[in-house]
Amino acid sequence: MITNRKIILGSASPRRRELLSLLGLDFTIELPVTNDESYPEETLYSEIPRLISLKKSQGFGRDLKEDEVLITADTMVFGPQDIPLGKPKDAEDAYKMLAALSGYTHKVITGVTLRTVKVTHTFTTTTEVTFKELSNEEIRYYIDNFHPYDKAGGYAIQEWIGAVGITSISGSYFNVVGLPVQRVYEVLKELD
Repeated sequence: MITNRKIILGSASPRRRELLSLLGLDFTIELPVTNDESYPEETLYSEIPRLISLKKSQGFGRDLKEDEVLITADTMVFGPQDIPLGKPKDAEDAYKMLAALSGYTHKVITGVTLRTVKVTHTFTTTTEVTFKELSNEEIRYYIDNFHPYDKAGGYAIQEWIGAVGITSISGSYFNVVGLPVQRVYEVLKELD
């Protein structure tokens, strides 16, 4: 249904590539030249992913052509007191993140920017995810067997930890995986 634009995914994430392909669209992957994920300390937590997705779009490194649309995104997990949990740097960091999320409802927010030569459209999607109380053994098993180091908050909902640990989800499942594809689809239709 969306055929008059060349779609570019500005992300190296295999999960985002898989999710965007669910829409049945042809697209290419080109990575931004700069990938600045910094933000001012006073930024509201709910605005951080939106700001980073916009910065990724601005760091693309070349001018877009008239028929191109660039999609960039950033997903963040916010734990207790809305503290951002990035990607764990090692097993102990992953353990601390998962222990903090254990028995807690947290927010996953993805900021998405769709940009053409004429318009930039940026939005966020929020999903609330609740984990059961995870045992130390469950957390260690997940870390040892699934290596969650490239995942915001130290987990992937589509892996073992999601199957055994998540008791409820409110909002888009695909948002938690890394790209709210339904909303992306609607915005792409509006751009045409």
